[in-house]
Parts: sequence; C-alpha cells; structure tokens
Amino acid sequence: MKQLVQEVGPEQSVYEVDVVTTGTFGAMCSSGVWMNFGHSEPPMKMSRVWLNDVEAYKGVAAVDAYLGATQPSEVYGIEYGGGHVIEDLVRGRPVHLRAEAYGTDCYPRRDLSVEIRLEDLNQATMSNPRNCYQRYGAATNSTGRTLYTYMGKLLPHMGNVTFSGAGELSPLMNDPSLRTIGIGTRILLGGGVGYVVGNGTQHSPDTGFSTLMVQGDLRGMSSEFLRGATMTKYGVTLFVGIGIPIPVLDADIARATAITDSEILTPLFDYGVPSRSRPVVRQVSYAELKSGSVQIGDEDVPTASISSQKMALRIADHLKAEIEAGRFLLTGPVSPLPTQGTSRPMTQRETRGVPVTLRTRPSIPEGQSVSHSLERCVHCGLCVSLCPAGVFHRDEQGDISCEASLCTECGLCVDACPHRAISVRM
Repeated sequence: MKQLVQEVGPEQSVYEVDVVTTGTFGAMCSSGVWMNFGHSEPPMKMSRVWLNDVEAYKGVAAVDAYLGATQPSEVYGIEYGGGHVIEDLVRGRPVHLRAEAYGTDCYPRRDLSVEIRLEDLNQATMSNPRNCYQRYGAATNSTGRTLYTYMGKLLPHMGNVTFSGAGELSPLMNDPSLRTIGIGTRILLGGGVGYVVGNGTQHSPDTGFSTLMVQGDLRGMSSEFLRGATMTKYGVTLFVGIGIPIPVLDADIARATAITDSEILTPLFDYGVPSRSRPVVRQVSYAELKSGSVQIGDEDVPTASISSQKMALRIADHLKAEIEAGRFLLTGPVSPLPTQGTSRPMTQRETRGVPVTLRTRPSIPEGQSVSHSLERCVHCGLCVSLCPAGVFHRDEQGDISCEASLCTECGLCVDACPHRAISVRM
C-alpha cells in the first residue's frame, strides 16, 4: 500500500485497495484471561487459586478467576508465570489447578487439587486492559552498570538502544485518527477472532501513544501468536500478536496507511535516570531504529527490537489470507474511541493511612425495636420474605417500608440484609 500510494497517490489508491492489513507482535504485559472452572463436588467458593503455582485473582464469584500475564510462579519466580500458563493452556498442555476456601454452608469444600486443560473450562476469555501501543519510546542507559528493564538488557554508557513496536505495520499508526478502529472492531487476537472493547489504559492520543483494550476467546487462539516469556531480571510477560484490518474508505485513510518508518518518530529515553520523567536523549525514527544503529553524539550505537518485525508481517499476511478466504469479516465500530487526551502520572498525596469505613448498622431510635435505613436500603425485599410479623412491606412501586410498631424483636431480618440497613433491639 505504501508503494502504491507513492506511485499513484491516495485518491487513486482508494479505487485499487479495499483493505490494508496491519500487525504487531511484542510483549504486552497488560494481558490476562478470565476463566470459569465449573463447580466441583461438593461445591466450593474458591478464595485463592493457583495454576501451576501461579496465583490468579479471586476477588470475584465462586469459580471465576483472572490470570494475569505478569504474575510470577511461587516456585520458579519470574522464570515461569501467568504468560507461560496461558501459552501452556493454548498448546493443550495439562495445568495443575489448586484452590483454597474458607467454606460456607452452600460451598462446603475447603481445598482442591486437580488437573485441567483448556477444553475443560466453561469460559476462557482473554481480556487485555492495554495492548497495541501506537508506538513505543526507545531506551538506552547512561549509567556505568547494566540495567535490566521491560525494554530488555541495557548496556552501560549508552552501549545499546532497544525499541519495540511494528512501526509502519503498527495498527494504530495506520489509523491514527481512529476512524475505523473503535469499540466493536473485529481484530485478529492471538491468531483467533477478537474485538476492541475500548481504549486501553494509559491511552494518550494527544502524544501519539494510543492504546487498545481487547478481548477474545482463548480457545480459538494459537500458540504461534501467544508466547509466554521472561525479561531477564525484570519479570514475566506475554508476547501477543494482534492484526487489525483498515478499510480504505477514502483518500485520508489511504494517505494514513501509506505511512513509512522514516515518518514515525519516537523519543529515545535514558533509563539510567530512575524517574517517570526520564530525559529524552533525542528523537529517533523507526527507520533509524530498524537500520541496526542510531547516532548518539558522535557514536553509532547498535539497536535491537524486543518485538518481532517478522511475526508482525506474518500476522498481517495471515489476516489478509483470512479475509480473502471469507473466514474473517470486517466490522465497523459501534462507538468511537477518544481521539483526545493525555495519560496522567499518579497524584501522590502524603498520608498516614486512610481509615476504613465499615458498614455499621443504623442506630435504633428511643422507644423503637427496629430501625430501617432508607439511605442504605436497595429495596431488594429479603426482609419482607423473612419477617413473620409483617414489619416490612413492599408497595406497588417496589419501595420497602417499615412499620416499627409490629416488630417482635426476633432478629430474622438483621443478618439477612446484605447492606446492613436494619437494626433490631434484641
């Protein structure tokens, strides 16, 4: 497309090309998978879960969990983690599921140790809060020691430069105005079908660092385009492949898809300064970065990418083949993504600790046996069904009212209310 636009111009290119495919393949740490394991016998409300000794987040329902790509193993540390478990599942390998629980009347089981495979899960939904950066800042190191970072190994005295991203193949560089990429856009995610579900975290279109939040069914993905990895002395990550089709609707989109590496500039940061405001050594183009060296002062410094240009091209080619075969249909966005805004740093306020506000029950007025807080009540009606004296009543509009004079102080309603909206003098 880039060559075509140079030869015949963007206006004519619109009549010759319907879709431009893009691709990127690199470390996307803000990734993970929602899983539903199904209920054991007897059932269990899992409070902690490990997959191959990698802990998953369990602050949700009984047998749902979120496995984050960067979570390290409790046995092997950062040499194995969430990203590797995700790859193992996609490869069809068995995974050890271990769980603990505190036990309840409806979920009495307290521990579990079983083998699972991807096919055993009810759902395995890859849900990635931040993927597909429009571009990445490059990295170097001015200190006298080697640094190990998410940008890879940085040699002392600016001995090398690392970078990431696909440059002119990057999806968001080919549609920087986000005209065809928005909520609902169908994409190639990990080799399977996925969707854009929103802008990614740290989305910063004003500075040319837009991001995407994406989702797709893990069971349709391929280990060719999902790879667990470890950045030495830094941590676990997951290399994710994403391909996005750009429909060529008009000359402006054709012009955008003709962008070249020489036109894409990105800051080269000095990671030797331990600050979120790292100094910029210079602006560099992706053409320079991909050439094998960049000039810093009078020195030609070698460059290397921590993502894969070859895999990015393979993804774009694979997406092209799927579209041509009719197996991948394009969708337009159902809602646009923000095209303005800048990601902000943390607001740091000094504190000695913020007190927790517990949901205490309302006080009981003098001379009454029961108190019902309308402020806390969500009008669910549990109290209506349990009270033998008819203290609580639901009207035609669904509002719950309390006739305090009828209370016999049995207390059946108190521990039934999940919002602590009722108190009884017992």
